[in-house]
Amino acid sequence: MKKRYILYALITIICAVAIVAGVYYQIFGEQPKQNVNYNEDSQDPYTTEVEDPEVLKEEFNDLFDNSFHDQDYDTSTIAKMERYQEQDVIYAQYNIKEEKDEKYSVNINIPVFNVASEVANEFNGITQSVFANKAEQVLNNSEKYTIYNVEYVAYLNENILSLVIKSTLKEGDSAQRVIVQTYNYDTETGQKLTLNDVLEAQEMDLKEVNKKIEKQVNEANKQAEAVSQALSQQGQTVYKRDVNNAMYVTDNVNHFFVGLDGQIYIVYPYGNTNFTSEIDIIKI
Repeated sequence: MKKRYILYALITIICAVAIVAGVYYQIFGEQPKQNVNYNEDSQDPYTTEVEDPEVLKEEFNDLFDNSFHDQDYDTSTIAKMERYQEQDVIYAQYNIKEEKDEKYSVNINIPVFNVASEVANEFNGITQSVFANKAEQVLNNSEKYTIYNVEYVAYLNENILSLVIKSTLKEGDSAQRVIVQTYNYDTETGQKLTLNDVLEAQEMDLKEVNKKIEKQVNEANKQAEAVSQALSQQGQTVYKRDVNNAMYVTDNVNHFFVGLDGQIYIVYPYGNTNFTSEIDIIKI
């Protein structure tokens, strides 16, 4: 009988220990690893919840103050063009605000990439052909009443010098166009930078960045289609995106810049090749 009591006692102790061990493990033991899914709950900066395209465009438009922001980075090591040593590395060559009855209304601020290099010369050549030549045409040979605005903003982030120029053009009864050019220059190597160069330098996952682009463009396209249905009854059209176009891959992004505190903006300015003011902005 005594042995039986001892056996019961041992069983009771073993069960108690097992229960305590189980509770301890539940509270303090190793927790199962969670799968990381890139969704709206993720804290990853380039895979967060899809942002409102209209809010992004408004934020983008608010950036243009016709200024260069060095953000307290040293510009003394950047070689400037010999004739413009007293100017900043990005400065406005033209500031023209003028109205002429039945001819035009312009607010033109055209910057110069003031760096002594072949790449900078190439950038300035694009600015001349895209913006300055058009400004001259509007001021001297405008056949229709034209509204033409050109504005810019530039930033230095360590060795990345970025300049973005935006123009808004409305000629007569034609559709308004928004045209954007961006330039990104490595002040250490003297070379132009691609988006992938910047992303890889910041150790960002290109696959996840591409997911972010896809989400944002699809959201913008969805909103555009909703507006298009509402306007179709009035005979108006809305720019339609080809969401399967290869331009929506980081390898093929032509327009981007690095803004305040290293914020990366990808820009899809559809007005560069079409008569539209439609534009998509992706913040990385």
